[in-house]
Amino acid sequence: MAIHVVNYGDTLWGISSRYNVAVQTIITANGLPSPSGLVPGLALYIPEPSLFNRVYRIKPGDTLWRISQRFGTSVQRILASNSGLDTAALPVGRKIEIPSPYKKQLTALGFIVPQANGTITPNLEEAASSLTYAAIAAYSFTEQGTAIVQAQDVPIITRCRQLNIDPLLMIRNIQNGAFSGSLAGAVLGNPQSRRNLASSIASFVSRKNYAGVSVDFEFIPPANRGDFVLFLRELKAAIASNFLHVNVHAKTADLPQNPITGGHDYRAIGQVADLVAVMTIEYGYVGGPPNPISPVDWMERVLVYAVSNIPPSKIQAAMPLYSYDWALPSNKVTARAVLAAQNLAITKGSVIQFSEREAVPWYRYSENNVKHIVWFEDIRSIIAKYRLMDAYELAGMTYWHVALSFPQNWLFMRNNFLVEK
Repeated sequence: MAIHVVNYGDTLWGISSRYNVAVQTIITANGLPSPSGLVPGLALYIPEPSLFNRVYRIKPGDTLWRISQRFGTSVQRILASNSGLDTAALPVGRKIEIPSPYKKQLTALGFIVPQANGTITPNLEEAASSLTYAAIAAYSFTEQGTAIVQAQDVPIITRCRQLNIDPLLMIRNIQNGAFSGSLAGAVLGNPQSRRNLASSIASFVSRKNYAGVSVDFEFIPPANRGDFVLFLRELKAAIASNFLHVNVHAKTADLPQNPITGGHDYRAIGQVADLVAVMTIEYGYVGGPPNPISPVDWMERVLVYAVSNIPPSKIQAAMPLYSYDWALPSNKVTARAVLAAQNLAITKGSVIQFSEREAVPWYRYSENNVKHIVWFEDIRSIIAKYRLMDAYELAGMTYWHVALSFPQNWLFMRNNFLVEK
């Protein structure tokens, strides 16, 4: 594979000749609006047969020979990819490049926000081969612990099954269109309501042919931290052999009284759930100042904490398929698909910048005398995140949400990973 960052004067025909890849292939891979749609700083994914390097963190007792055997490569190739590596005393914790013919296996989950009328999510066909699970965000619950359907999910369940994607019932503490900590607290703190909810969810799973449940309870009151774990145990018992997936807020330390993250006890949740999705997104958020949504330096700090409490083989990190556009100085935010953000830069003629420390692209533009700054994702930023996934030996990734176009990501996944089905 190759990445070409557009320079002043580049043309698509020139790039095509350089890499011996057809112009239309480059246009399709990157979702370009036209052959002339280039701006400086735009990162183009050039599909090629070669795989990107694997990443490995050296552990106590490792030798290069053992590492080479694990990845189907040679000591000489590892040394050639890691200049200055001391073979006599491998530095524990250091990340090294591994040229390997073995693709990383991963468990991938895409979130689907169904339309009220049950219309099939756009882009599902494109993403299908890259998804193990689809979490269908169609359910909330009452204060009495009764699960309620908020959107038509049957057509999507059926289509997921046809595409060999396991559909999960996604249950969220949504009230009046927003996450409600008080709703979560009312149910979790009442043993009867809590058990009712577990039973109600299990009934929907059985009746609608779901493969399991994805739980997304946000802003759980810290006082209900233990109650949430009890609920997960009761839910796991109620759904029996079906899959239990739990989403948790990203954090770098455990602050049990924190109103946002305190309700999630990583260690206890990891002991109950089949898979835990750490939401390594929303570093830059609606209502806050302009910032990347998922900077890789922050993401790594979150993962260091996560793997110290949950087995890495049970952890997924999160990949945003969306961008945020801040109007200045109001900081009013417009959310768009990654592809829409990329092509807005092309339309506006903006030069795309790239933060090396955070491994995220961004750009500025003006409209109607209002200045804007946009943080989004591209092939460089997703590779940086996938490298962390590989280095920390995580189970895989989640994607919010599948209806948002990001063709670079799905093509890169098809070319470089073995997605569990």
